[in-house]
Amino acid sequence: MKIAMVCSEANPFVKTGGLADVTYSLSKEMVKLGEEVVIVLPLYNKIKSQGLNLDFVTVIEANLSWRHETSNVFKCTRDGITYYFLENRHYFERDNIYGYDDDGERYAFYTIAVANLFQKIKYCPDIIHAHDWQPGMLFCYIRENHLDFYKKTKFVFSIHNPAFQGIIDRYALGDLYNLPDRLYISGQVEFGGRVSTLKAAIMYADKITTVSPNHRSELLTPEGSMGLNNVLCFREYDFCGFLNGIDYEEFNPAKDEYIAKKYSLRNYVSGKKENKRALLRRFELEGEDTPLYSLVSRITWQKGMNLVFSACRELARRGVNIILLGSGEYACEQEMEKLHQEFPNHIGVYIGYNNALAHQVYAGSDFFMMPSLFEPCGLGQMIAQRYGTLPIVRRTGGLKDSVINYDGGNKDTSNGFGFDAFSEWDMIQTCLYALDIYNNQPTTFKLLVKNALKTDNSWGKSAQQYHGLYKSLIE
Repeated sequence: MKIAMVCSEANPFVKTGGLADVTYSLSKEMVKLGEEVVIVLPLYNKIKSQGLNLDFVTVIEANLSWRHETSNVFKCTRDGITYYFLENRHYFERDNIYGYDDDGERYAFYTIAVANLFQKIKYCPDIIHAHDWQPGMLFCYIRENHLDFYKKTKFVFSIHNPAFQGIIDRYALGDLYNLPDRLYISGQVEFGGRVSTLKAAIMYADKITTVSPNHRSELLTPEGSMGLNNVLCFREYDFCGFLNGIDYEEFNPAKDEYIAKKYSLRNYVSGKKENKRALLRRFELEGEDTPLYSLVSRITWQKGMNLVFSACRELARRGVNIILLGSGEYACEQEMEKLHQEFPNHIGVYIGYNNALAHQVYAGSDFFMMPSLFEPCGLGQMIAQRYGTLPIVRRTGGLKDSVINYDGGNKDTSNGFGFDAFSEWDMIQTCLYALDIYNNQPTTFKLLVKNALKTDNSWGKSAQQYHGLYKSLIE
């Protein structure tokens, strides 16, 4: 099969979140299964600054109504994947990836350029797999323009974060995409009195996926769908939920060059002890026998930071050590600094993102906090399990699918702790319950850690599900 991934970010070249991990890891798995995979990305400044050796391919046009734009196209190969990069200085030579007032226009250009690229280089994919709102109008654009080049191509769309819905003005249909207003009037792309590129993708895709079975169920309800439940219920029988995996080459405590001591299931006790010791030294904290709680995250309201802060205060008062790593909303960052000032001997803080340090935190911690308000899939809890660190999660989205809560009677299968209500009380009580297990039931704690280490969060199973979906569309 020829599979084209159309996405706004992908490892190893550009990443702001889990989308980049997923597109890259899934593509690598498809290559392992013998498929031909290409990924098309904008040539952002962040990619240009890497000094890559890229091959020039061609020049393509992408007309947005009266705007006549061109793109130089470059390519390279990495891990068996062919990457195409679309260069346009006006839209993509900027300091950041997202966050501009003209993001709708920028990704309209990207979308049309992608459609024109494949035709220009005569590469006709069997599957085009688009991700999130940025290329959301691609399928609509192709179908409504009756582009015969794609008459045998099947379209798959993945929802990674339903909070971002690609909302643009109804008149942008014509002004940006050269599409008729009747698509808005008919309801095909209309969403809350405007146009949603996310809804358009859902309506025009052959199959829709999201990143965990439980999140699929949530998206079919008014409470958990962010307004998308009606359109997704309309496409319910074409809507699948496949749990993401993590890259087992990148996250492997037995081979991780970032951590103080490599370890596996065979020697995890001594391995985690040495990594905790090194981590405590890094943050000038004491107490190697004291449990260590941690967080590696974007610091935003979605991640349940108010719950984390309340739990941190309660735990620190009891002499527990905590390390918080991440960046995001200014108020949350300030609260992290305040916590460190209140409990300098028990709470270590790193504002920003440091990949090596993140690996060290996963390896050296006993518990990993992730009480998200919503979490379509989540990767942090899986990485924590990979390193034998027990996640403490709110059971929403993929967190519910991937963490088996220990409730006192299922220690042979449990690999973490969970709670349901989005409340500070439930978060604190769950953290204290985990603390009690650590202090008073060491045999049970070790068994839970072993269960976490044995949990299979690799991409193998998910890749087979996607592969089966692709094959079902073209057979």
